[in-house]
Amino acid sequence: MTGDTPSPTTLAQKIVARASARDHVTPGEIVTARVDLAMIHDSGGPRRVEPILKDLGVGLFDASKVVLISDHFVPGDTDEGARILELTRQWAKERKVAFHDGEGICHVVLPERGHLRPGMLVVGGDSHSPTGGAFGAYMFGVGATEMAGVLATGEIWLKVPDTILLEWRGRLSRGVTAKDMMLALCGRLGMDGGKYQAVEYTGEAIAALSMQERMTLSNMAAELGGQAGLIAPDATTAAFLETAGADMSGKEIWSALATDPGAPVLEHHVFDASALAPQVAAPHSPANSAPVTDAPETPVDVAYIGACTGAKYEDLRNAAAILRGRRLGKGVELLVAPASKRDQDRAAADGIMAVFEEAGARILPNACGICAGYGTDRLGEDVTCISSTARNFKGRMGAASSQVWLGSPLTVAASAIAGKIADPRAFLQDDGGTA
Repeated sequence: MTGDTPSPTTLAQKIVARASARDHVTPGEIVTARVDLAMIHDSGGPRRVEPILKDLGVGLFDASKVVLISDHFVPGDTDEGARILELTRQWAKERKVAFHDGEGICHVVLPERGHLRPGMLVVGGDSHSPTGGAFGAYMFGVGATEMAGVLATGEIWLKVPDTILLEWRGRLSRGVTAKDMMLALCGRLGMDGGKYQAVEYTGEAIAALSMQERMTLSNMAAELGGQAGLIAPDATTAAFLETAGADMSGKEIWSALATDPGAPVLEHHVFDASALAPQVAAPHSPANSAPVTDAPETPVDVAYIGACTGAKYEDLRNAAAILRGRRLGKGVELLVAPASKRDQDRAAADGIMAVFEEAGARILPNACGICAGYGTDRLGEDVTCISSTARNFKGRMGAASSQVWLGSPLTVAASAIAGKIADPRAFLQDDGGTA
């Protein structure tokens, strides 16, 4: 510090300092932070945390700051799933928390229902909780035991993170999306490139992205091994949150929630968005990524458009623009699981869902489903799948013998038509309206 001028700090430091009731925090410090919101779901939520709370003899620190979402065992098409959903619903009534039942995947439903705001410190009972960072919130995932502690006390111990700055200059070309950016980052930096620190996305290409595309970036900070995936709030953020009905009080200070020029960061990587091609990741890791033009022309049996990273409204719209008026490749099964009921309804009103139906797609519930290996529609033995999910770990989506490739929703749609892994740019119409 020089005189009365504070040292420049990162966005992560600013949020953690506020939550810790401190003027300033330093990376590496251990602080006790007050939690603004806790999100749990049916899989790791009531059935896991309630026994711990009972053993402790405590209730919730503040029911108004807890959101429960059912998305893993939806639609309850197994005996186990039905039992867990019933337990979840009963717990929501007893504990009087905000409950979104079967409305979609938690990472999509939470912001679309207005629960997130810039500057919040949020914990989620799921590894892809960094999605909240797209809204300028410091959000990260915890296990059931730690979540029970949060629910009981409203606090969590936190090691103040360093920041890894990922700057994307230029603009993405047509047919290239945030999913391609993330697969390229996984290939370049590896799945431990985030070092369990705060990953922050910045640059011209990031500013040009829609909120749903930003959500994909923050979500997949988990695949980079980051604790959180942050994007500084701006007018795009505010417009989305206002539409979602979020509490807009304090909006006037959101502009200060940005990393200061000259703030010390652990690493600073610079990428050229204009040079990026569509990416695919070979089995069995997102880090096995390369340009689709370098991938072998692998035949596919299943094309899956689903998950919080690959089936939001804009994902559905982009995939449909490629599928419209075309036939699926011989023997290809197309599965579409919209990420939320709201996004599916919007897509239906815009004629997008009709495109999938006309192409012969099977529409699955608004849930995690195949992505996390839940439900009855998991991949069978020796199936090759091209998927818009975030992960392709061996056996995660079904049989251990299945082979899962990752790509953007556009790449999945193009591959469904070609019957093999394909470059989506070859299928874009002049009037396509795709990314």
